[in-house]
Amino acid sequence: MSDTRTRLVLTRIPDSWAWVRTDVPIRLLPLTAAYAIAYKASGRAGWLGLQAGDIPVQLWFGLVGVPVMFTDAFFQAGFYALNGPIEEAFFRGLVQGGLSIVWGAPIGFAVGTASYVLYHRLGRWTWEETFATALVGVPLGLAFWLLPGPASLLGVSLAHIAATCGFLGPGPYLLRKMRLV
Repeated sequence: MSDTRTRLVLTRIPDSWAWVRTDVPIRLLPLTAAYAIAYKASGRAGWLGLQAGDIPVQLWFGLVGVPVMFTDAFFQAGFYALNGPIEEAFFRGLVQGGLSIVWGAPIGFAVGTASYVLYHRLGRWTWEETFATALVGVPLGLAFWLLPGPASLLGVSLAHIAATCGFLGPGPYLLRKMRLV
């Protein structure tokens, strides 16, 4: 009997980008070119599918299919939506906000941001990836401190969620390519 349990296989961003980099010119561009040529040559034939169809039925199918097909992506998105506000509540609200009251905003910003960056080493991130979190931590810390009105976790939490999606996607690879880390 074969083992059918799901296994978690850790991959690194450069591994993903390695196949994406070759996949685009070898597969995606030729497929796109072939479709575009057929579409133009056929006089925009309907059988090629480039039309809306029965919109309510198409949307219903898509809305039912998306959660099924993207279960893992939704799980990750749910984690990002939970992780961002929790980290912001602790590092911006508790550490930065609290120390700002006790020792002033510059100290609160510095300690809150430094602890946010170094905290990521607990996740066994490389030092390079850990220090790259300063590219998020510094602007979010400044925003928490300097945006008008009372201190709010709303904007920094939303930005954090988006940054996490990018950082755990192409972020580290692109930072290395641009020689920023």
